[in-house]
Amino acid sequence: MKKTDIAVIGGGAAGLMAAGRAASLGARVLLLEQNEKIGRKIGITGKGRCNVTNACDLRTFMDQVVTNGRFLYSALNRLDPAGMMALLEKEGVPLKTERGSRVFPVSDCSFDIVDALGRYARQNGGRLMTGTAVRSIRPTGEGFCLDTDGETVEARRVILATGGKSYSVTGSRGDGLTWAAQLGHAIVDCRPGLIPLTVLYFETGGKKIYEDFGEMLFTHFGVSGPMILSGSSRLQQYLRRKGLTWKEAGIRLHLDLKSALSAEELDRRLIREMEAAPGKSFRNFLGTLLPQKLIGVFIRLTGIPAERRAADLDREERKNLGRLLKDLVITVTGTRPLEEAIITMG
Repeated sequence: MKKTDIAVIGGGAAGLMAAGRAASLGARVLLLEQNEKIGRKIGITGKGRCNVTNACDLRTFMDQVVTNGRFLYSALNRLDPAGMMALLEKEGVPLKTERGSRVFPVSDCSFDIVDALGRYARQNGGRLMTGTAVRSIRPTGEGFCLDTDGETVEARRVILATGGKSYSVTGSRGDGLTWAAQLGHAIVDCRPGLIPLTVLYFETGGKKIYEDFGEMLFTHFGVSGPMILSGSSRLQQYLRRKGLTWKEAGIRLHLDLKSALSAEELDRRLIREMEAAPGKSFRNFLGTLLPQKLIGVFIRLTGIPAERRAADLDREERKNLGRLLKDLVITVTGTRPLEEAIITMG
């Protein structure tokens, strides 16, 4: 049997930071991680580059927190984005700031962050046990008893840092939520956050809930990309606040595919390109304006035959094409499954 002051369950970013800080304050700390290596989820974030934080002041940072920002306020006052950056650089990881104030390691390698957080925990005196899964937590008169797949651990305090239910392949299967509920904590229902959206069809209409500018992708199931992932959490919070399902809410995305141009500037561009290539078919003409996968969609929405000469479009057909380019509307039917989400909301 092992005895410790604090048992930290989970070797991700939160667990490693908690273990390192508690150990630095003099506590005996034992971190238990079920995987053979720490930081598996850190390793796949930011497409393997790891967006560590954002180089901004606390007010700006808090403005981007979707739900319950007050809960984070005291923690971020103790360690704000600048403090996080200083800690990592002290642990030997040079950082850089990219567009949107996003901070990455100079190496573009997320495992440099994993190594740094591991060093932070160990060098402050924390003990890390990998390949050790916790099976249950039982309160005792003086603390807690943790049954693992190895030996029993007794701890005065337990820190649950097991993550949510997203990316279950990394070990986040919701065990911590189950243990927390068993120990008397209230659990808010879990939803996927930072998740691609599924769509059903294209149509018109809409009331503004959220607005953003950035990169997105059309996929075989719907839409994804940085802008969509950020917006998905805002939409999930809207549904929770209103008590609606995706079907009941009827949420639609309004996409401006030519945001750099006003409607008038776009119309003048369409006229120039039609005059420059009078023999080009409508299908090929759309190829100069849109990604390949959207060409068929626009042919269907405009009702213009694919092989018709673009130069033969009348004024109303051209104006309708411009309207679609400036306001393509997609009905959202839901999200991809929770296990594909970057974070768990709840």
